[in-house]
Amino acid sequence: MPVVPEPRAPAMRERATMAHLDADAFFASVEQHQRPSLRGRPVLVGGVGPRGVVATASYEARRDGARSAMSMELARRLCPTAIVLVPRFDAYAAYSRQIMAALREVTDLVEPISIDEAFADLDHLDGDSDALETVARRVRERARELSGLSVSLGLGRSKLVAKLASEAAKPGGVRVVDPTDEDAFLLAHPVRALWGVGPVSASRLEQLGVRTVEDLRRQPIDTLVDVAGEAAGTNLYRIARGWDDRPVNLVRERKSAGAEHTFDHDLHGRTAIAAALETVADGALRRLDRHGVAARTVVVKVRTSSFTTVTRSVTLPRPTTDSAALRAAARRALDLADVTEPVRLLGVSFHALSEHAQLMLSFEDDAAVVGPDGPGVAVDAVEAAPDGAAPETPVIPTVPGPVRATVENVAPGLDVETAKDGRGWVVRVRDDGRIAVRFETAQTGPGYQRWVDPESEELLLVPALGPPPTA
Repeated sequence: MPVVPEPRAPAMRERATMAHLDADAFFASVEQHQRPSLRGRPVLVGGVGPRGVVATASYEARRDGARSAMSMELARRLCPTAIVLVPRFDAYAAYSRQIMAALREVTDLVEPISIDEAFADLDHLDGDSDALETVARRVRERARELSGLSVSLGLGRSKLVAKLASEAAKPGGVRVVDPTDEDAFLLAHPVRALWGVGPVSASRLEQLGVRTVEDLRRQPIDTLVDVAGEAAGTNLYRIARGWDDRPVNLVRERKSAGAEHTFDHDLHGRTAIAAALETVADGALRRLDRHGVAARTVVVKVRTSSFTTVTRSVTLPRPTTDSAALRAAARRALDLADVTEPVRLLGVSFHALSEHAQLMLSFEDDAAVVGPDGPGVAVDAVEAAPDGAAPETPVIPTVPGPVRATVENVAPGLDVETAKDGRGWVVRVRDDGRIAVRFETAQTGPGYQRWVDPESEELLLVPALGPPPTA
């Protein structure tokens, strides 16, 4: 007898009316769109230091083997001609809004799941798969008109199939998986392609000889529960059959907000580590403020020079937006980590988020609570990338308005401006303090490059631009 009863098939859509839109190589594509000299050239966006991690690789860089979540050092070895840029999240957000606007022209039921992808419900539209494909192509073209970027769309009866279909359509295509073709489409995929199956889970399944979705479907429920646990095993059983009746969720519950940073050189000593924690906390607090929510649990992640990762959490008596209280909780979590080795990465994240904040007094008024597994508990553990690098959220200074550029506050890719040349972007910084700037925008065509000495000429850091307005 199975340990767990076999799940029943849910009621599914009759047509392929669940859509998934995914922008192609989004961060890198924005950079190539705004910087004409980069078009057709390999671009890597991510941390620029020796321990940086690739956030996005352009398709030109991917041809040489560079990939997202890869260490920047390895990516640069594989693609030595790549241009490396820091992320500019304000620019990406502006482009994202235009792409989502294209979806909202055909349906109000849009669920963004990240800055560059979203689900949309097209069930209100009439027609067969051919008619739905025509709508999807119209969205794709409209997204290009509004943003200048390439997007891919997939349609299926479920979020599971729609997401796989958009991946199959990349780059810049449309794929509709008709219900009659769904089984053949799904079963041919490797299990690693399934949403929620990470490297560790895939490795365990491969030990059972399970490499494709077809292999997975052959496994009885009790075997999957033994391998993955009751909840995950049941989910594997369901997705192997394409059972996914999740609707578009117009109000997504945000689970966490935070930031982390990998340092170019290991941090030694409590003073240096504590000072760095404050900088990372700044970035995390900005994100919390941007989302307009309060937090109750503060998690600090520490990765040491030996690649040991320690997470510790402190839970406050009630949700708060009080930055002083949240910083104090982060410091306490760092103390609980009891770090004795040099530190290569620090992260601060806020959990147990709520739209309702309450005034926090000092820790003396209400005792903080540590995690249930002793002094802190790991939250949202991240599987390491194959080369040992972990995904990183770079801590990039926010540029609210023109700020005098210096060697200390510029990085490759940031927007700058001079009175003589107008707007440009930082290409690189020399040891002697001079900064290479290429002066161009999305509307100028490829620009010229020259060296600027910020000591003798005013060079301003300026806010990023969004896509040019359409005619």
